Amino acid sequence: MIDESRMREMIGDAKAAAGKRGFTQTMELITVFKDIDVKKGFQLNEVVQLPQAGSEAAVCVLAGGDMGAKAKAANASAVVDADELGRLASDKRAARKFINKYDFFLADTKIMPMVGKSLGQLLGPRGKMPAPVPFNAPIEAFLQRFRRSVRVRVRGSLSVSCRIGDQAMDDAGLAANAMAVLGAIEKKLPNGEKNVRDVLVKATMGGVVRSSKRDA
Repeated sequence: MIDESRMREMIGDAKAAAGKRGFTQTMELITVFKDIDVKKGFQLNEVVQLPQAGSEAAVCVLAGGDMGAKAKAANASAVVDADELGRLASDKRAARKFINKYDFFLADTKIMPMVGKSLGQLLGPRGKMPAPVPFNAPIEAFLQRFRRSVRVRVRGSLSVSCRIGDQAMDDAGLAANAMAVLGAIEKKLPNGEKNVRDVLVKATMGGVVRSSKRDA
């Protein structure tokens, strides 16, 4: 439906439309679907690793002991042990605030049952259940992968949006990330790219640039 050359052009136009602000704006990819019956419970919840590094996702590690120590040494966004999980379980307001702070969660397999019991009712509906990390697995590698990933999630909707990087990245890198996300989405659609009505790109404070070359 759209090639990488057109994607680079769209990204350049989106950056120009956004102008300069006092902060680095996030670049966002929006995919609009067609010929999908959302009443049948259409859902999508994919983690896509971006090929080009940009703004990193916030990753929280749920672990104690050796894995927790290694996660801290690897500069995880946060490390939460079993005791802290217990405290969060008793304060739903604090738990919601905590969950909303992070893009991804990783958890030591030893405490996954506790995670499910204490936070599962909040993590599940948000599509943020932790990825399990086996004993002695390299937590550093898990962190590196998820920092460069985005979650593409939609429930009963005909569009989905996600971050592909920020304004400071070059157009080619952003385009590569956008194409990776678009490819992952198309693989999960019933009829692949035939279910894509339009692809749009925008910066945080900018207007929308469409693949059909109509700007809004």
